[in-house]
Amino acid sequence: MEHIELFLKSIFIDNMVFATFLGMCSYLAVSKKVTTAVGLGAAVIFVLAITVPLNWLLDQYMLQPGALKWLGAEYADYDLSFLSFIMFIATIATMVQLVEIVVEKFSPALYNSLGIFLPLIAVNCAILGGSLFMQSREIATLGLALNYGVSSGVGWFLAILAIAAIREKIRYSNVPPALRGLGITFIITGLMAIGFMSFGGMLTGGDDAPVAEKTVKVEEPKKDTEKELANNLKVNE
Repeated sequence: MEHIELFLKSIFIDNMVFATFLGMCSYLAVSKKVTTAVGLGAAVIFVLAITVPLNWLLDQYMLQPGALKWLGAEYADYDLSFLSFIMFIATIATMVQLVEIVVEKFSPALYNSLGIFLPLIAVNCAILGGSLFMQSREIATLGLALNYGVSSGVGWFLAILAIAAIREKIRYSNVPPALRGLGITFIITGLMAIGFMSFGGMLTGGDDAPVAEKTVKVEEPKKDTEKELANNLKVNE
């Protein structure tokens, strides 16, 4: 049940494009045709499915405070969390290079149509956002990390596929001249984001178990909230 809930939530509720507006550069630039959108979306799914579990392993066994205790008691006090961005980006860049080689070998037409945006997956903030959200949400197991990577990629794939299909059809519509191009695309994206917000109540419900008494729990503030991470990623894209 936990896997199903995470899968549906990552696609419809916490969608990378419509909830946090990450990966908008590729989303807007490569969504003019359905064929190119499908190719880039599949590449994003593959990269997220590989990098999120790999970065989870790096975070659990190398980067977290005390993660190196498996090397010995003398390493238990080491804290390499300051290397998170460097290690995550290095893993992402490696996987993107692998995808670029495979696409160029087996589909030269798709490789040429994607152009510069295929290698730019390495600096796509949605890809890095998947690993950082995995870290901030404290995904418990490797299986859940794989699930989160795949579902986040599927959510981004559905977003770019939907806007590409709409943009192909809208060419034959009577759009006001001032809104043609990115103008109408931004409006449609905003309307689609509102539509995806309606899924917010899909996985929510009341607790059946009675609560004896209410307690106030004071938690230490986190260094970076998810909203702050998303804003930082969009600024650095």
